Amino acid sequence: MHAFNDFQLHERLAADTISLGRSRLCEMRLMNDRTWPWVILVPAVPGIREIYELEVTEQHRLLAESSALSKEMMALFDGDKMNVAALGNMVPQLHLHHIVRFQGDPAWPGPVWGAQPPVPYDEPGLASVLEKLSPVISFLA
Repeated sequence: MHAFNDFQLHERLAADTISLGRSRLCEMRLMNDRTWPWVILVPAVPGIREIYELEVTEQHRLLAESSALSKEMMALFDGDKMNVAALGNMVPQLHLHHIVRFQGDPAWPGPVWGAQPPVPYDEPGLASVLEKLSPVISFLA
């Protein structure tokens, strides 16, 4: 197992997201864009850029956390499709996007990236989505 104490979140992820706490393996972050329910898992392992760089037990843990998060987000938000992606073209630190998609959303059926500028949460909207996500976040923590 990797040592997690040297982990630092990439500054772009820190700037674009809101902390949801930590799971057994990952930093859990909410993308600050109210257009889509969008949570990012960032394995708290220093220097990792790709899933295959994680140790096998960490890979399994990441898949388990990602699958649980995806299932619960789809149930909570009644989505049409769950998009899970690990691109890393702009931020090299390994992170997995979990985006609930809806037919007719502003980017449907294309990707969300570049479809429109982010629409940040206001205080009531943030409180609402945090409350809605709290069961899955508690489950993963």
